[in-house]
Amino acid sequence: MTLSVTGLRVGDLVRDVSFEIGAGERVGLIGESGSGKSLTALAIMGLLPEELPASGSVRLYDRELLGMSEKDLSRLRGDELAMVFQEPMTALNPAMRVGRQVTEPGRLHGRRHRAEDLLAAVGLPGTARAYPHQLSGGQRQRVVLAMALANEPSLLICDEPTTALDVTVQAQILTLIKRALSRESALLFITHDLAVVASVCERVLVMLDGEIVEAGSTREVLTQPKHEYTRKLLAASDLEARR
Repeated sequence: MTLSVTGLRVGDLVRDVSFEIGAGERVGLIGESGSGKSLTALAIMGLLPEELPASGSVRLYDRELLGMSEKDLSRLRGDELAMVFQEPMTALNPAMRVGRQVTEPGRLHGRRHRAEDLLAAVGLPGTARAYPHQLSGGQRQRVVLAMALANEPSLLICDEPTTALDVTVQAQILTLIKRALSRESALLFITHDLAVVASVCERVLVMLDGEIVEAGSTREVLTQPKHEYTRKLLAASDLEARR
């Protein structure tokens, strides 16, 4: 199993969360803002603020991540663990050309990549010498995706990566994620958009008030929801009109 989360707690905000993701699996984590989705992702990445300690177990293969030293976590982040955030400008250095930034994860982990190859793979040929402010929001998100995928991570976490994008660009980014992930890479895709989950994920976890309240195959959860909260999410989404 690539990722095993057992009894995860983050203060009083995430309570007894447990799930697994196998190699090559695409799993969606859905719920409204404040439900604990992003905190769960930050706990997995070891990026929680000090005032929010995590307990339980988070294992990447046979390695326990909770309690791991920052030095050891740094060896994993950007290599075996990678994350794409909602706002790409928070992950990009505005004073550095994007070509240098996309190759940074490789350099940090002793690998050599050509910036043009990485950028071309996400549909941005010829942009290596551009600065982030010279690119559109969708293009910046492609740069961040290229950075995250550069070292073919075992686990990629996407935290609302298409929320701020228009529908056309959103579809392009989702297609890139599906195409660019290696067959063995596991994906945890965090969103409140059920249509996105239906497009990308094979399984879905539904989160409410810091707890997983429903889990199952995407088809089962979206067509035969068992929890009242899931039914409300479905009723409020565009998917309901298509059923």
